Amino acid sequence: MRLAASVYTPAHTLLAVCVRPLLTVLPLLLTAGGALAQEVYPNRPIRIVVPTAPGGPSDVGARLIAVELTKRWGKQVVVDIRPGAGTIIGTDLVVKAPADGYTLLMSPSTLAINPATYKKLPYDVLRDLAPITQTHYVPNLIAAHPSMPAKTIRELIVFAKARPNEIMFASSGHGTNPHLVMELLAYMGQIKLMHIPYKGTLPGLIETIAGRTALIATSSMQLVLPNARAGKLRVLAITSATRVASLPEIPAVAESGLAGYEAVQWTAMMAPAATPADILMRLQKEIVAILRLQDLREKLAVDGAEIVAGTPEELTAFMRAETVKWAAVVKAAGIPQE
Repeated sequence: MRLAASVYTPAHTLLAVCVRPLLTVLPLLLTAGGALAQEVYPNRPIRIVVPTAPGGPSDVGARLIAVELTKRWGKQVVVDIRPGAGTIIGTDLVVKAPADGYTLLMSPSTLAINPATYKKLPYDVLRDLAPITQTHYVPNLIAAHPSMPAKTIRELIVFAKARPNEIMFASSGHGTNPHLVMELLAYMGQIKLMHIPYKGTLPGLIETIAGRTALIATSSMQLVLPNARAGKLRVLAITSATRVASLPEIPAVAESGLAGYEAVQWTAMMAPAATPADILMRLQKEIVAILRLQDLREKLAVDGAEIVAGTPEELTAFMRAETVKWAAVVKAAGIPQE
């Protein structure tokens, strides 16, 4: 029996009819698949810029987080040390980097101090950086040469009021967190101290141990505590709001009548402002999970660090408050802008 011509279609014609639409759609599918593959984050190495010298709280925290992110994501996460100009060089590098989640900033607390100590910055912190999370903070120790008669902050305030601008304190540099730690003490205690800046913590510490300066504030606990045990320094207080678990014997400054005193070196992870929200959310989730690891907590606790692991909103509010606080301290202390 022969098929009617009206219903008969040759095999090669039928194949062409079926395949032609697929050939038309296939390039679109391949293009879409390629785009999806490119959009998976992360698909290449990530850089965490640390705008301070090696060995500080920002550097230590960044390296610990980088190791864990590399394990979790299978993509290399590297730490890029870019110190200079009071953290401005490294911060500006991140602000101007592509907002794609592959360049991050491990910012120290100087971020909130610089607007008060510099006449003009090449960026606006709250406008040009996207908050991810405050990672941790390290309190400072206020230590004195053993010849200092004052054995507590309360006694220091009484002693200094009778000797305005006579008591010298060392710091790691003009406008640094340790410098303003002491300026906040002077501001709240209504005393006048003389600031002697050095190029780093170690030179200032050496001068205090030698007795050429009376006081120093620093977060370098592994340098201060051994010298205190050896009788070369006397630790007066810790600058966190309350005592810390790792050093319960050291009183907080606030216990000496300066209620509300707090001056810590905090660290926060940030990204360029236009970074997509989904990337910021993933970074925040992963970094907070890493900060809650017991092993990481123990490693940071060696330097007296306390974990924060907060939200972007909490970090923004905290930074606003810190900026206002340090602006008031800088103005009261008469610190000239650079």
